[in-house]
Amino acid sequence: MTPRLRTALCERLGIDVPVVQAPIGSAAAPELAAAVAEAGGLGMLAATWQSPERARLGIRDVRRRTSRPFGVNLVLDFPVIDTLAVCLDEAVPVISTFWGDPEPVSRRIRDAGALHMHTVGSLREAVHAAGCGVDVIVAQGWEAGGHVRGTTATMVLVPAVVDAVGPIPVMAAGGISDGRGLAAVLALGAQGAWLGTRFLATTEAFAHPLYRQRLVDGTAEDTVHTRCFDGGWPDAAHRALRNRTLRRWELAGSPPAPVRPDEGDVVALDSAGQAHYRYEDLIPLPGMTGDLADMALYAGQSVELVRDVRPAGRLVHELVAQTVNVIEQLRRTTRTADEAP
Repeated sequence: MTPRLRTALCERLGIDVPVVQAPIGSAAAPELAAAVAEAGGLGMLAATWQSPERARLGIRDVRRRTSRPFGVNLVLDFPVIDTLAVCLDEAVPVISTFWGDPEPVSRRIRDAGALHMHTVGSLREAVHAAGCGVDVIVAQGWEAGGHVRGTTATMVLVPAVVDAVGPIPVMAAGGISDGRGLAAVLALGAQGAWLGTRFLATTEAFAHPLYRQRLVDGTAEDTVHTRCFDGGWPDAAHRALRNRTLRRWELAGSPPAPVRPDEGDVVALDSAGQAHYRYEDLIPLPGMTGDLADMALYAGQSVELVRDVRPAGRLVHELVAQTVNVIEQLRRTTRTADEAP
């Protein structure tokens, strides 16, 4: 049984523990979202690059696997209004948005009875989101993997956002892989943690085994904040593991498309035979063949603490148990001046 660890945000979301599985792109399969939800956290789907009907199928797949709350993420830099309409029609309880102005969609989300989370990378963005009526703000630090909005570290950004937007609840993202990280962001005033890199290394994540092994083997120093893998999402900064594609691009002086080294090379074929090219923003997926290690291997600095691949539900339980132990240890070892002998 998972130890008790609840915040006010848990009550609002209808979850048992303050752990959210980040919407890790194509890896955010219904199996993963449902496993996290069943363990008491909030699982998330990523629907931005899916057709509305495919998104509907994914939502219904999660519902077949769990009756617990879950969410769907949409990137506002892309045309997502039709997909948002499907999410609201399917009564998805939590809609997460990122990389854009939440104002045009926030009222629509809330009027439909869903809770609106929005991810920010700066204090300015957080204040704007609060003014738009967003229900929950996710403060993403620069350490995060995948697409990274800002340039401020989690340790600084989270308390600054908490101070600026209270009483709106804040979640912390970036650099969190275990219970020590969760305990730390709770101490900073966050009401929960948003984990991406750690959930990529789970058995339910829709990721190729090669990618999972690179995460297990990777270190914080192997990650780089870059704009290399921009095919499909131009000029969007991200953090990924350094690989041959990235090294060749850097050695060439990081030129723009279409004059990058080996531009246009096919690096992988998917299970349907579709070609995927160097510099695409796609991760290696199950069933792919080719030079998969040359693809985008998104990872945050918290990859340093990813040491194995385990089931997502077990990960949630163990993460929460460690958090509770850390908090109890702090209580035992920390005394005020009045209590000191």
